[in-house]
Amino acid sequence: MRTSVVRRSALAASAAALALLVTACGDEKSDEDKNGDSTTAQADKPAAKALTAAELAKVALVQADVKSGTLTEKVPAKDDIAQAKVTTEDAACAPLAYLQSATYVGKPAAVVKRTWKGDAAKPAAGASDEDQFLAKLDVPQAVITLASYEDGGAEQAMKDLNTSVEKCAAGFSYTVTGTKSDALKVTRTPAPEGADEALALTVTVDAGLKAPMKAVVVRKGSTVAYVPAVNFASASSGKDYAFPTEIVDAQLTKLG
Repeated sequence: MRTSVVRRSALAASAAALALLVTACGDEKSDEDKNGDSTTAQADKPAAKALTAAELAKVALVQADVKSGTLTEKVPAKDDIAQAKVTTEDAACAPLAYLQSATYVGKPAAVVKRTWKGDAAKPAAGASDEDQFLAKLDVPQAVITLASYEDGGAEQAMKDLNTSVEKCAAGFSYTVTGTKSDALKVTRTPAPEGADEALALTVTVDAGLKAPMKAVVVRKGSTVAYVPAVNFASASSGKDYAFPTEIVDAQLTKLG
């Protein structure tokens, strides 16, 4: 009986988390810079030329680029959320809602998407049915959206996201394809190095309990990579999980 209850609870929380996701620097830097607010003198540089759809596809990740997990190049249509399907009660929070929903900010010239699912750890020998079930859920999953922009649009997208974090840190509500979700808190986390600009976040969401969802956004030139990630075991327990940094590292390497 207990296994059945745990299974139903975990599946319910996992479904809620999936809906939220896809219905998807040196020592002298200030703490603000380390936490992802990397708006700097980039505005003094001329805007980089946007990549075409074909060029963007060449720098998008493929299976050979990642060390573990399974990367899918063709995202199912049901998981490819259009920006127009995402609405917010407060327009200032729209960029964060787009990120949470695995879409993009602004109006890019070209977009390419990938999905990635990590490898499940094998449960310990003699593990109960319940533990085996939960082990299968303890897998990070991410949507990688590459968007290329004209006329400084990439820089503006990063600016809009940073502004959204400041204005919506205490939480916000948004609707994805008709389903309403509540983000309870937005917290900056250490952003990766190697990008022109970077932002990393943990968003505490209401998935039946307070559960963390994580995202990293990086800009290289005219291209922005949006990488929200979820872990269904975390969604069912509320416990923290590690963001799959290898995906962002691989994408930055390929962007050059």
